[in-house]
Amino acid sequence: MHTVKEAAQITGLTEHAVRFYTDKGLVPSVQRNQNNIRIFDDESINWLHGVKCLKQSGMPIEFIKKYIDLCLEGDSTIPQRFALMMEYKEAALVQLEEAKRHVAHLKQKTALYQAILEHRTPDTTNPGNWDKIQHMHADVFYSPSVRKA
Repeated sequence: MHTVKEAAQITGLTEHAVRFYTDKGLVPSVQRNQNNIRIFDDESINWLHGVKCLKQSGMPIEFIKKYIDLCLEGDSTIPQRFALMMEYKEAALVQLEEAKRHVAHLKQKTALYQAILEHRTPDTTNPGNWDKIQHMHADVFYSPSVRKA
């Protein structure tokens, strides 16, 4: 049997994470001793490793809880677990595409800053000055009638 500290050392999680995951019901086999202190057996350690693995994929706690609940129901839930993984994979792919758009935008912005620093272009990055330079970036400004509203 292992303490929270030992479970954290074994799994590479923080003690806080071990407590958090057990409080969220993600370690179904965790036990408590006569003093109500968490104690972890090998099965509990395995659940913690599993949670860590799913967290490393970016999976939110709600998905992990669903996954664990399905695991507890047994092998008959393998199709549902697969569907859950596919659902999260699709969500992660959407996030990846969004992150790619963010990076592309940041590349444009850092190139603009580089040009400003090299005095090749005026500073158009300060919103406090945009009323003076609207003509330069008309695509990012609302029409005058919308702006006044």
